[in-house]
Amino acid sequence: MKRITWLLILTTFFLNLNAQNVKSSRKVTTSGNPVFPGWYADPEGTVFGNEYWIYPTYSDAYEKQTFFDAFSSKNLVKWEKHPHVLDIKDVKWATRAVWAPAIIRANGKYYLFFGANDIQNDNQLGGIGVAVSNKPGGPFKDALGKPLIDKFHNGAQPIDQFVFKDKDGSYYMYYGGWRHCNVVKLSKDLLSIVPFPDGSTFKEITPDSYVEGPFMFYRNGKYYFMWSEGGWTGPDYCVAYAISDSPFGPFKRIGKILQQDSKVATGAGHHSVIKVPRANEWYIVYHRRPLGETDGNHRVTCIDRMYFDKNGFIKPVKITFEGVAARPLN
Repeated sequence: MKRITWLLILTTFFLNLNAQNVKSSRKVTTSGNPVFPGWYADPEGTVFGNEYWIYPTYSDAYEKQTFFDAFSSKNLVKWEKHPHVLDIKDVKWATRAVWAPAIIRANGKYYLFFGANDIQNDNQLGGIGVAVSNKPGGPFKDALGKPLIDKFHNGAQPIDQFVFKDKDGSYYMYYGGWRHCNVVKLSKDLLSIVPFPDGSTFKEITPDSYVEGPFMFYRNGKYYFMWSEGGWTGPDYCVAYAISDSPFGPFKRIGKILQQDSKVATGAGHHSVIKVPRANEWYIVYHRRPLGETDGNHRVTCIDRMYFDKNGFIKPVKITFEGVAARPLN
């Protein structure tokens, strides 16, 4: 009888140990959501070399939003923090509300575009700036000593910038809050705005229901334009998209592809998209608010898979607690 009892105890012990090992294995092979600790929003995800990078807004009161942290990973699961890659001590005109970083590699350097000061009219100092570094982890230094865009054009508040390199090598910046979106063409050194062939400089491309957070990518001969809708502190915050044959539209709204799930998180929006180089694998990087969280600034950065149907339309994204599986870059 005692022998049977000990056998049962040992069997139970090893079963529990195995279950713990399985659980531990799962933890290291999926990212989990959020993918890193801390309050972070408006994430810009990208790939540099053999590493994934995410540049988010530090999500706190405006007066405390005075820097950017960045995060890098070789497999989407384990992330390394790079603190204060940009700080307002290196941007003499920025004082607060440093928002929505957008980064691109060009000319052998890294260009980090950012919004600052949350200006409410053309008489206030602030807008969209650009900082430069020789490394993706910074430190980034203000390249102009002033904003690149410091005024309202076509009703668009100068925030939420995204820089897109077209297939012909041209660089365009999409930006805008207050329900208006503009596109501008950037010079080859990315430090100034140059006219379009028709002589215009600020083209409005606002699609139906647009609020903020524009993003663009190119796939199979089509331009996918994406943006956030709803109120950033509310349950209606979400991401919608359009498809066009041109980077200038027209962009006819197709529908939502990212929104909250009352069983997982609320206020899912302000995203970016990562494509795995040389593979048809796509990830959406976005922020959301944990269940039960009522502080508008308490947002976290998450990653989930993004898929397309056979006709090239984006399938609705399922937001998860698990996140994504490890995906090292070759």
